[in-house]
Amino acid sequence: MPTPDNAKMIEGQRQDWNRVAGGWEKWDRLFDQQMAFLNHRLVADARLHEGMHVLDLGSGTGYPALLGAQTVGSTGSVVGMDLAEHMLAAATRKATRLGLTNVSFKTGDVTSLPFEPASFDAVTSRFCLMFLPEIPKAASEIARVLKPGSWVAAAVWSAPEKNPSIGLSMAAIKQVIDLPPPDPTAPGIFRLAKSGELAGLFQQAGLVDVTDQEFLAEWSYASADEYYTSLMEIAAPVQNLMAKLTESQQQDVKQRITQAASQSTRGGRIVFPIAVRIVAARKPL
Repeated sequence: MPTPDNAKMIEGQRQDWNRVAGGWEKWDRLFDQQMAFLNHRLVADARLHEGMHVLDLGSGTGYPALLGAQTVGSTGSVVGMDLAEHMLAAATRKATRLGLTNVSFKTGDVTSLPFEPASFDAVTSRFCLMFLPEIPKAASEIARVLKPGSWVAAAVWSAPEKNPSIGLSMAAIKQVIDLPPPDPTAPGIFRLAKSGELAGLFQQAGLVDVTDQEFLAEWSYASADEYYTSLMEIAAPVQNLMAKLTESQQQDVKQRITQAASQSTRGGRIVFPIAVRIVAARKPL
């Protein structure tokens, strides 16, 4: 059972993700198209193939769980887990539109998986593990539910300086109000950004053949205004901070964000570099 403090944090995260679920569903097409490379990379690194039974952690609005379901086919299955039931409702609607009957979604805490040992042929996770208050426990749970010889593949964000679109909004807000420095050990978007950090936790959990690679790519927006609007509709931490500002301060922040984003114009679009850390590991036979 999580400690009272961790339980409070998890409940706060659940409420935050539920609040922005509509925004994620609204912007699904943009992010699904631009992050397709990462979904395919996770499916590959987890060695998914027809007939496998797969667990996806932190599924949100459905990826990579939906790609996993397409990969394992009708003789396989995927279970997607997430804290936020509203996010998973969006994932279920997407699965229905895609005609996928071999994927199901379940709300729950990733650090306490409700499955028997050696239940799954593979585990995938995209941008989930760094938000957990008890990451070592989650790594142990992943190792527990994996079948011997099976793989986990997880994506987390790399260093903040290599992901300027993520830090841009916080930098703008800091120019308007004073913010305390973030706790580097607390759950957050860059919690597992350092090379070897998640890999070491997988090794401590008994997994082997661990690989840790920084994957460089780009994503883009039609305009600075599109970037700002999507950010405000999907980024729960930014929403929480903006809610504390006066209307004039909010307008000031908006102007700073759109001006900064406009400096990344290329080919008529706003283009940002991104850096993702992809860690894969196998459970020993």
